[in-house]
Amino acid sequence: MLLALAATALVAVALLSDLIIPRLEDAWSRHRARRRRAPALLFDPGRERRAEQRARDLLRSCVNEEEWAMYRDLGFIRVWGTQATGPGDGDATAGAPYGYLIYPHRPIVAYLAQTHRLLSEYCVNFPDDSRPYGSARLPDSDDVLAKWMALTGDERRLIASANMHLPGRQIDPAQIARDLWRLSQWERARMRSLAERSASGHVDATG
Repeated sequence: MLLALAATALVAVALLSDLIIPRLEDAWSRHRARRRRAPALLFDPGRERRAEQRARDLLRSCVNEEEWAMYRDLGFIRVWGTQATGPGDGDATAGAPYGYLIYPHRPIVAYLAQTHRLLSEYCVNFPDDSRPYGSARLPDSDDVLAKWMALTGDERRLIASANMHLPGRQIDPAQIARDLWRLSQWERARMRSLAERSASGHVDATG
């Protein structure tokens, strides 16, 4: 009885081997072929840092001295609005001066210059389709430069095409208030520094 069962088991194993082994070999062959067609890209931990440094150099060459210093010291750029009635439709500003804060990978924030009242957030994306690493995220400084170029080149078109939201949708209004306060302090310090350098240069030239 045991001998018959053993013989039956051996026959079953042989039959299963004939069915399973070719499938395993075929699956392994397909796996090796896929690996040959798509070799793995080695991760370079310094690539992101070098890309950001190149982006910062490009940004510095495009914006003016004040805007570059603002971004370097504060992490954002302020751009003055140019539309008589303010951004978007209607008369949002009633002719009052207004500006935008440009952050890396965050919405553009519109605000009134005198009162610091927030107007709107404008979401725009500039993906990097040229990168073969599975990420469409631009380096921070490239994202800021893309927004700066679009805003200064055609403010009306950018605002019309952006997704507009009420203030506070993505950026905490308290943070923006702090950033506007930091900006005002930064501008005062910069003006004092420029005045001191100008006076020093005048004294040196006449002394």
